Amino acid sequence: MTSYQDQLRARFRAAPLQPPPAPWQPLTPIAVGGLSCVGFGVVPESHDDLLLVVSSNGRGLFECSTGTRIARDPDPDAGWPDTNELVHEGIGPISGVAVPMAGLWGGGLHTTTPDDWTVDVMAPDWPVESVMLSLNGSPYRGEAGSSWWHVHREASCELRAVGFSPSGKTLVIASSCTLTFFTRPFETS
Repeated sequence: MTSYQDQLRARFRAAPLQPPPAPWQPLTPIAVGGLSCVGFGVVPESHDDLLLVVSSNGRGLFECSTGTRIARDPDPDAGWPDTNELVHEGIGPISGVAVPMAGLWGGGLHTTTPDDWTVDVMAPDWPVESVMLSLNGSPYRGEAGSSWWHVHREASCELRAVGFSPSGKTLVIASSCTLTFFTRPFETS
């Protein structure tokens, strides 16, 4: 290990866990056992963010600004892909829509927003993983709490997916056992 790697590990270990800055608001974490993957959809009329969650207990659809589950398909077979495609069919208001997924089998969510927020996952003490949120920069520059924030530490379960909705209004952190939302008002132009 190089001295630069040691410095980075020390930097991220020293960063205090803290809530994200305004306008981001954390929602109460939601327990989801056996979570395998997540993907964002949009309510066609309102353009509100929705999150399709696939687990060993089926599929659930969550309204991202509140964390409320608005639809559920309890079929456990719906949680496993039957093709190599990284998509699942939506349920509820996005029924019939192919939703791109990220999680256990691959895929990815947006790591940046249209207005320059960025999310990074660090593991200075792997397998414990930390999520860093930054604005106009990265966690490699500046001080924690000024341009970047250590917003989540996952020590209990495996991270499956971390990222923003396409609108940039929602940041989701999905582990094998918990779903964590950070939301904000945001107008796209």
